[in-house]
Amino acid sequence: MLSPLAAVGTPLPLLVGYALAGAALGSASGLVPGLHANNFALVLAAGAADLPGPPLAVGAAMLAAGVVHTFLDVVPTLALGVPDAAMAATALPGHRLVIEGRGREALRLSALGSGLATVAALALAVPVTAGMEVAYPWLRAHLTFVLAAVVVALVASEPTWPARAAGLLAFALAAGLGWATLDLSLAAPLPVGGTLTPLFAGLFGVPVLLDAADGAGVPPQGDAAVGTVPRLVLATAAAGTLGAALVGYLPGVSAAVAAVVALPLVPGAAGDRGYVVATSGTNSATTVFGLFALAAFDTPRTGVFVAYQSVGAPVAVAALVAVVVLAAAWGVLAVLFVGDRYLRWVGRLDYRRLSAAVCCLLVALSWLFAGVVGVGVLVASALVGLVPVRLGVKRVHLMGVLIGPLVVG
Repeated sequence: MLSPLAAVGTPLPLLVGYALAGAALGSASGLVPGLHANNFALVLAAGAADLPGPPLAVGAAMLAAGVVHTFLDVVPTLALGVPDAAMAATALPGHRLVIEGRGREALRLSALGSGLATVAALALAVPVTAGMEVAYPWLRAHLTFVLAAVVVALVASEPTWPARAAGLLAFALAAGLGWATLDLSLAAPLPVGGTLTPLFAGLFGVPVLLDAADGAGVPPQGDAAVGTVPRLVLATAAAGTLGAALVGYLPGVSAAVAAVVALPLVPGAAGDRGYVVATSGTNSATTVFGLFALAAFDTPRTGVFVAYQSVGAPVAVAALVAVVVLAAAWGVLAVLFVGDRYLRWVGRLDYRRLSAAVCCLLVALSWLFAGVVGVGVLVASALVGLVPVRLGVKRVHLMGVLIGPLVVG
């Protein structure tokens, strides 16, 4: 039987070797606080032209790196920015689990969510893409109204009317920030960049670190047993898969936004553990739907596929699905192997100094990707990022930084 790779002229051992090299690179990048997968993909694209090998192999390395990055980035997210126990009510769901000593469980829930949602996305990608080929022209023509409905769902997820008003205020501030900064002209040290790195670092990174600077850091963690019943893990992973379909086809919708929209469909799964499973699943499974969207519409929906297209690699779906499966298996094992050690290592450090060091790293990344303007954007977005916690609402409203400009055109 003819190998599916024969048509593109790439030997299987070469493809596997490049994919494994990319997975190793994605493991390293996923552990860097504040380095978003999309920005990492653009860095890869900048250096890909100098790499030896056929375009498909180079593209496979980039794809594997992007997939593994989405599995591993939960590790610094859980370990860094853990506030004092007195602030648990306003902490991120994953941080609340760490404060309770359930960080090792949270890592396993994340790995389960990412792995199960990726498998489910592979099973559903063909019918979902077929449906989107029919629905996409309508969605594109009515994108403003679809995204407005997403905003309504986000605001409605708050429990009270005052909280909904506060959520709408946080959304509006983030939307104004995005409108003012997304298209800024930049002179940055890196040839590929943009304001997304300082925007996201400021909105979601710096405020968490500032609030946690006086905290006790990562407390001793308990055992790794998963307390959630298998049925709910599967259900919340399925919600993550549904969220990934939204992210894969709708611009501006993030994993956190999709999880908030999809989780209410799963009765009894809206707690911290369900949120970790769903967001991790959405984050990783988005790559699968992005691959099929690229094949069907020739439209890259994530930074990974923008980078993939930049090297002129063919969209060999069968080969790339195999790369995704290989990278997902690597990602699950890497989370389990690295995560516990990372939590223990961070738990031994002076948390105030660690928070200051990570903030300095975010300043450096902002400068690399967006120059001096990027550092200013980081400061402005950090001020906006402090608003949701001070008002007692979800940080997910800050995704208005992308959705708001899209809604108003």
